[in-house]
Amino acid sequence: MKKYLWQSDEQGQVDKTIMDFMAGEDIVLDRELFPFDIQATAAHVRGLERIDILSSDESANLCALLDELLQEFGTGSFILDECYEDGHSAIEVFLTERAGKLGARVHTGRSRNDQVAVATRLFMKDSLHQVIELNARIAFSCLSLAEQHAQTPMPGYTHLQRAVPSSVGLWMGGFAEAFTDNLVFTRRVLELIDSNPLGTAAGYGVNLPLDRDGVAAELGFDRIQVNPMYTQNSRGKFEIMVLQALLHAMQDVRRLAWDLSLFTTSEFDFVRLPDQYTTGSSIMPNKSNPDVVELLRGRAATIEAAIVEIQATLSLPSGYQRDLQLTKAPLIRGTGSALQALAIVPGLVDGLEFKQENMLEAITPEMFATDIALQNAAAGVPFREAYLMAKQQIDETAKLDVQESLARRISPGACGDLQLDRIRLRLEAEYGPGEAVTSTD
Repeated sequence: MKKYLWQSDEQGQVDKTIMDFMAGEDIVLDRELFPFDIQATAAHVRGLERIDILSSDESANLCALLDELLQEFGTGSFILDECYEDGHSAIEVFLTERAGKLGARVHTGRSRNDQVAVATRLFMKDSLHQVIELNARIAFSCLSLAEQHAQTPMPGYTHLQRAVPSSVGLWMGGFAEAFTDNLVFTRRVLELIDSNPLGTAAGYGVNLPLDRDGVAAELGFDRIQVNPMYTQNSRGKFEIMVLQALLHAMQDVRRLAWDLSLFTTSEFDFVRLPDQYTTGSSIMPNKSNPDVVELLRGRAATIEAAIVEIQATLSLPSGYQRDLQLTKAPLIRGTGSALQALAIVPGLVDGLEFKQENMLEAITPEMFATDIALQNAAAGVPFREAYLMAKQQIDETAKLDVQESLARRISPGACGDLQLDRIRLRLEAEYGPGEAVTSTD
């Protein structure tokens, strides 16, 4: 019969139904956190060596065993399953089985509370680094497409109604700037959560001079999270911040997917998706369905739901409460869903093909009314008079030259002055250089 780390001999058999309820999905979820848990345990061991709780030989022995555990877990020879209460107990059981009483000393000066906090924090940092990379890749893809098609005409819409002549450069430039913002926001969240909770134990510290700063540096943290109680109070709060960074990116993915789902319909027929992003119908041979785009559009809901789930859990007093275990599942589920979706977007953008004749044909005469009104206003006619004059002349307005219309839109950022170079400079300042594209227009 399995004996739990906290179980005394006097307690007797533990009710399995109750234990299964308390464990929940933990053992499955901990597979995502396990490598980070092992990494933090090794840093903790070396920290104990530095304050003479462990000898150098004992520390080296334990760290070598932790390396073995990490390797065996990676190859599948060590399986984290229901034999263990959670990933933390699995580490201690492994070390105790291999090194006897020495393995049982690994938990000196820490609690499962700060152990899960540091593993989760490392997981979140790793995820945010991936999100920064993916935001940059998407931004560069959108920016390259905007540069390539800077003056390719397409209709501009408000209220889903044709409004004014616009360009692919303006449309895709907007997404390039959006994902640059997402990159910046994600980096700021990373800076905010970049503190080491290990060494705060159950929320009140321990009577040992733990080398918290040294352990933080070894684990790549910018600083320690100073207050032990805040370490527990920040659980869930930091997870929401991470998910919000993901949601900002996924909301822009949703908007891009919405645009593409419209622009690829027969009614618009402006854009052709790469073949690998479409599927056929099981019954209608004529169909080519934008399934990937539609699923991208829906994925933001997973992250929104994860945030709401954690927010609903955090109606708690100070200190550790077992409810906090319930923040783990939505964090891991939401993060995995977003990373999978974001990774698909750069290839989608890179493979878009524009049906330029169709987009040009959709720019109808009445869409030049705003140009005419503003031209008259610039000549001295009060704008409201110019507005009414243009409105009354819509049916009589001859279709103006589209390229001329775009070229005259010279307010900074508009079609005649896209200022894509400024977006690129900011993106490269935040992330690093990317390849500029020479316009084909």
